[in-house]
Amino acid sequence: MSNTQYMETLTWLGPRMMEMRSAQIPEPQAGEVLIKVAAAGICGSELSGYLGENSLRKPPLVMGHEAAGQVVQVNEGAFHNGASAQVGTRVTFNPLITCGHCDRCRANRPNLCRSRQIIGIHRPGAFAGYVAVPAHLCYPLPDTMSTSMAALTEPLACSVRAVSLAHVQPEQSLLILGAGPIGLFCLAAAKAQGIQQVVISDMSPSRLEIARRWGAQATINVGEQDVVATIQQLFPGGVDTVIDAVGLNITRSQAVQAVVPGGQVVFIGLHHESSPLEANYLVRQEITISGSFSYTPVDFDRAFDYLRQGLLQAEEEWLEERPLSEGANAFAELVAGSVAATKIILKVG
Repeated sequence: MSNTQYMETLTWLGPRMMEMRSAQIPEPQAGEVLIKVAAAGICGSELSGYLGENSLRKPPLVMGHEAAGQVVQVNEGAFHNGASAQVGTRVTFNPLITCGHCDRCRANRPNLCRSRQIIGIHRPGAFAGYVAVPAHLCYPLPDTMSTSMAALTEPLACSVRAVSLAHVQPEQSLLILGAGPIGLFCLAAAKAQGIQQVVISDMSPSRLEIARRWGAQATINVGEQDVVATIQQLFPGGVDTVIDAVGLNITRSQAVQAVVPGGQVVFIGLHHESSPLEANYLVRQEITISGSFSYTPVDFDRAFDYLRQGLLQAEEEWLEERPLSEGANAFAELVAGSVAATKIILKVG
């Protein structure tokens, strides 16, 4: 691509400020490919960024790390599956760029890489006509997978990670706090691993209905029911494991109170920066709390395989597609809670 060629981008300019702007098409560096973006999902972490509440994101910024499209330029390199990178291949990509040689990478914890970078945070993302990505992070798509579905690999991988860290066994019980995209994907990942006793809570009746269709054993409407009391009715003594996919003070407290003594709690939600927790209760009940950040390549591989096997279906009740040009409105509506769908995919081109 010539340096004189330009593309349209959805650019975040500051709290609640986002607009379409023209920007130069990126030049792929050594080992990178240039992808013509077809679909890019809006992540909950980007909503906090949009509000100016995420310290990692600095304006002006082209966000977008859940995406898929077609390779239009190759500057050497091989895809994740080892095949030579080819123009014309439809791909999704892992947006987490790691160094590969720090102590965390060597310990097989690349999601905690000391110098990690995320496409759409530390470098321009996929809310644009084109995005440059290291070839080895690209996953070629089967003909049966749409680009909108492929763009869900990244958030599904986050949920696969959280379920993995919960160490929940098929005969055990799991409570998921929050039926947004990550919470629902945690449900899907848990069901795929044979977990039958899954309860999920949320304020939205429509999201809870989706959860029931996806196989939740029970749902809790937090506007009408007390989460901890309801769990005690369903599972006297508490559930074996809890995943908090919200990240508010109240949900973190509910997670600790709802789990059995000696149980496992996983925090994946990132709303409140800090939360008070009853430390003495944690000590006396020997409750283990784990943070879940991003995913490892193994988690991403598993998520991609799940999608290839048809784990998720693009139902209108939870997935909505809009053109990139309507992205600013989509962000505003998601923040206001006025969107019927759980997930919005922005279509490009």
